[in-house]
Amino acid sequence: MSTSIAPARRPVTPERLGLAPLPVPATAKDPVARHVRAALHAQTLAMLHYEPGTRTGEDPEDLHQMRVSVRRLRAVLKSAPDSAKLRVELGWLGGALGPVRDLDVLIDRLRAESDDFPDDERTVATTLLDGLVNERVSARARLTSALNSSRYRTLLGHLAQAANSELDPTASEPELMDLVRAPYRKLRKAVRALPADPPDEDLHRLRILGKRLRYAAELVRPITGKQLKELVRASKELQEVLGEHQDACVAEQEVRRLVAAQGDVVDWDLVFVAGRLVEREHVRRVTTRDLWHAAWSAVDRQGRTVLR
Repeated sequence: MSTSIAPARRPVTPERLGLAPLPVPATAKDPVARHVRAALHAQTLAMLHYEPGTRTGEDPEDLHQMRVSVRRLRAVLKSAPDSAKLRVELGWLGGALGPVRDLDVLIDRLRAESDDFPDDERTVATTLLDGLVNERVSARARLTSALNSSRYRTLLGHLAQAANSELDPTASEPELMDLVRAPYRKLRKAVRALPADPPDEDLHRLRILGKRLRYAAELVRPITGKQLKELVRASKELQEVLGEHQDACVAEQEVRRLVAAQGDVVDWDLVFVAGRLVEREHVRRVTTRDLWHAAWSAVDRQGRTVLR
């Protein structure tokens, strides 16, 4: 949990943006463009819902869910024409949310990892993590500045306009499964290009591509019924396996960095505790490396079945 509370500010409500306060459903018979607008509406409402909690930091889950909404909006907008500038602005917002969320996850993870240490070692671990806590305070200040900015308010207005825009009856309708087929093929191509022992950075890239596939499948699924259910499930599993691998990589790297930041005066108690944490994260990183390919095989199997 963050150590500071952001100043109160009048929240932006759906009504102020001209949005209906409840999601507007789209049916299986509606065109894809209608589903895109319904998804834009629903995810913008989600952003607004989680913004107050994101500002206070009282529950890190609020920031997490707001970040997820931003990612889903960017994925949905890939299916909308003339949306490049809006996606850039959402990328800016995601860049403000990301550092705080990443530090929330990292701090909670390392605290939990050291929870079964003896009391004296747990105290040392707390000292080690003080640097991350201070970094989170700075990251939260930058986030608060972004949420207080006119740029953010303008972004909300543009999202509302996109969600409320009229359908163009003359616009060509995209092939439904192409919306899922494209990210699936991109992910498959990336997997096939990997060496036998891929670098950690390449596996992180797969996670991002797998997340894009999942979001695309979730957008299309209400139209296709149960056809994409297993692909969504398999994509989520791949995302979770690769996410655990990435979290272990980051935790191991950050603990090493925190030790190096102590300077020339060596605190051997701190080095010992850091070594225990690094060892645990290293084991977890190696273990998840053994799982990702099976998770990908499940995605590929479902992709070949429904996207052939």
